[in-house]
Amino acid sequence: MGRERGGALTATAALPGRRARRIPLTVVATALSVGLVVLTIAVALTLGPANVSLVNVRDVITNHLGLTDIPVRVAADAIVWQERLPRALVAAACGAGLGLCGVILQSLLRNPLADPFVLGVSSGASTGAVLFGVFGIGGGVLTLSGGAFLGALVAFGLVLVVSRFTGGGTASFILAGIAATQFFSALTSLAVFAFADSDETRGVMFWLLGSLEGVRWDDVVLCAAVVLVGAVVAVASVRPLDAFAFGDDVAASLGIHVARTRMLLLVLTALIAATLVSVAGAIGFVGLVLPHAARLLVGSRHARVIPVTIGLGMVFMIAVDAVSRVAFAPTPLPVGVGTALIGVPVFVALLVRRRRRA
Repeated sequence: MGRERGGALTATAALPGRRARRIPLTVVATALSVGLVVLTIAVALTLGPANVSLVNVRDVITNHLGLTDIPVRVAADAIVWQERLPRALVAAACGAGLGLCGVILQSLLRNPLADPFVLGVSSGASTGAVLFGVFGIGGGVLTLSGGAFLGALVAFGLVLVVSRFTGGGTASFILAGIAATQFFSALTSLAVFAFADSDETRGVMFWLLGSLEGVRWDDVVLCAAVVLVGAVVAVASVRPLDAFAFGDDVAASLGIHVARTRMLLLVLTALIAATLVSVAGAIGFVGLVLPHAARLLVGSRHARVIPVTIGLGMVFMIAVDAVSRVAFAPTPLPVGVGTALIGVPVFVALLVRRRRRA
């Protein structure tokens, strides 16, 4: 039986002769999210041109973890461990990280339409990737992903500078982000149109649409580490995030150092988004839609919204990538196209439901 007490929803279980135990909704939601993520990954690993069963998936994973020594076909082992599992884990990290960035930015900027791309990170990463890919900047020392990461940081730095010189408020930051996005998008289009050949153009455009092709275990480690650090900082900052949603004055009245906390969280989201975009390309609508879905499920308190958004993001991205991989086989659909095709109608449905509830 559910109960509202002290501002937190709880689940209660009565036992004879004992006091009722209350299980916080956050714990329940987190446990359900973990179970759903594991199930989604397991199913996603079976999907693809090659037939791999759940038993094969289990045997391959437990063998590599040193838990079993079950004979498995070499082809099945390579498909699961070297291709599909890293891809699913990077997809999970991208969904969790982009959703987390959306939660933070929508609170900091007090704008329900804020997402990681309002920082100018995506367009800057696109420009960096194009310059390094088309012109060979860096002499091969830095890859396409390295160029994308540097471009994302340059774009975010430009947004900070412009917003500081135009007032420094949230409105200035959003407008600076819009300007940077348009500027770097124009630079990307100019470089592709004027200097790239047909093969380079196709490769760059495929990356710009979001792609998890060719990800490896080092990408898993990088993305997972960045998202884990971001999640820890975000969970530790739930009180400031709750306060920021009501404005800077309220946050300051609660003893929060507004400017320092906002800058820390903005830099955090920029680093998360830059890292994920450099690995997977531009993936839209994840950071915009999923925080709203989480708030509809568990309310607006960030102690609940953050873990639920992370879980939804992981499940959503794994599922979209799996479907995108098999829908147009043997040519995979860019995952960014899949997130947009699903994200737009879902976002419209969320807006309609929110209006009806209001």
